[in-house]
Parts: sequence; C-alpha cells; structure tokens
Amino acid sequence: MLWSALQIAFLVYLGLAALIYFKQDALVFQAAMDRGYPATPAAIGLRFDALTLTTDDGETLDAWHVPAQAGKTAHGLILIFHGNAGNIGHRLDYLRMFHELGYASLIFDYRGYGRSSGQPSEDGTYRDAAAAWRHGTQALGYPPARIALFGESLGGAVAAQLAAVQRPAALVMASTFTSVPDLGSQIYPWLPVRLLARIRYDTRERMASITSPVLVIHSRSDDIIPFAHGEQLFAAARPPKRFLEIEGGHNEGFVFSREAWIRGLDNFLRPAFGRPAAQASPAVQ
Repeated sequence: MLWSALQIAFLVYLGLAALIYFKQDALVFQAAMDRGYPATPAAIGLRFDALTLTTDDGETLDAWHVPAQAGKTAHGLILIFHGNAGNIGHRLDYLRMFHELGYASLIFDYRGYGRSSGQPSEDGTYRDAAAAWRHGTQALGYPPARIALFGESLGGAVAAQLAAVQRPAALVMASTFTSVPDLGSQIYPWLPVRLLARIRYDTRERMASITSPVLVIHSRSDDIIPFAHGEQLFAAARPPKRFLEIEGGHNEGFVFSREAWIRGLDNFLRPAFGRPAAQASPAVQ
C-alpha cells in the first residue's frame, strides 16, 4: 500500500510539473480577465486620442494618447506598461497622475489584452513595447531623451527590456519581480520551476545594461511580489538610481501611498527631464 501511495504521489507531482510547463502562458498572462473597458480617459475629464498601433509581426494594439494640459507643452512623454491583469481602462489613475504632473502619456494593451489582437507571449510583449516606442518617437515626435518608461508589475519587466535596448530619459518599475523563475520558485518551492520555466522575464539580468536613471517602487506589504524583489532590482541597477518605499498590497499601493508616490515620481522625473528639482521627498532614498 505504501508503494501505491508513493506511485500516486509521484504521478501527482509529475502532473503538477507538466501543468507548470505546458500552461505557463495561462499562469503568467491573465489576459482573459475583463477584456472590456470599464471607462476611458474621458470619464475623468481627460482629452485623449484613441490609437491602433501595429507591431512588426502584424498584431494590432489598442492604445490611448493623453496629451498635456490644454495650452501647455508637455514636459515629456510617459510610456505606460500596465500589469498582468485587466487592461488600459483600469489604469486611469496613472493617466490622471501624469497629466497633473504636466506630462503626456501613451498607454497600450499588449497583444491578447483588452481589444488588442493576438495571444500574449514574452517575445510578443517585447514586440508590443517596440511598437509603442516607435509611435512615441516617430508619430508623436518625442526624442528618446524626452520619453520615460513606467511599468507596473509585469509591465516593469517589459519596460526594463525596452530600456536595455533603447535610451529613454528614465525607467520606473513599480512592484516588479526579478524574474519569472525567481517568483515561481517562491510560489511553488516543491517544484523545479527554474528547469520548467519557458517564460523568463529576466529583469534583474537586464539592469546592468540599462544606462537611464532608474526608480524602483515597492511595498513591504506586497502580497504577490515580495519586497525583496524590489530590493534586488535596486541593488542590480546602475546609478543614478532611487528607491521609493510605499505601503499597501500589490494592487493597493497607489491607493495607500498616493501622495508619497506622486512626490517621489515628481522628484525623480524632474532631473531626468532636465527640470528644476522640487523639494526632496523623505520617502525617496
């Protein structure tokens, strides 16, 4: 009977390993969750242009461009890379924040998210990021020195890859993991996740190749991506770099630390765009 129990346990273990290997896309990318838009920037009083971006492999991406306040020249363009679940319609607070700080913004849905075509993949998200960069530099006419990349969670990993091959004015990573294998091995410590991982997003490895100023934002209360990931990304980043510690869970940090978040971003972005510094925020190291 013991032998039979061991056989069953082994088969269950193999089944879980196979699930991790073959169903990684579904585990990593939550693209099917709420593909409809709950609202557009117009719902919070922002003018915006609805765009369709085309990737180099033919996918079409839904995107919004929110210009600076009427009658004012934008300090620069913020290219926003959203997190794993939901779509651009769930990130209106970010659009409002950057608008109030005087920046234009460009936000897009990865392939398979929202109304964008295709199926998400690691390489696909990198192609999507490249398409957004092309639109910002070519169609909108911003030089790289006037574009900052802002990525939350999964979006931070996508933004880091783009920052490693381009030279934006700055890179901001909020609640981002060091790599998928690192995070997966913590979630499934009893499985050989590092051997099974086909999706990598080696964010920490890319930090050495990024020459733009870097801001890492993370909360000790993050219930999905441990605080240590933010610390390790900050340690791996080249100077100039800053770390902003916030409060709240993975999806509530912006709500709990809104004022500190906005001050920290403003203080970081000002010198990156060659603007006079504001009063230093004690929360930023």
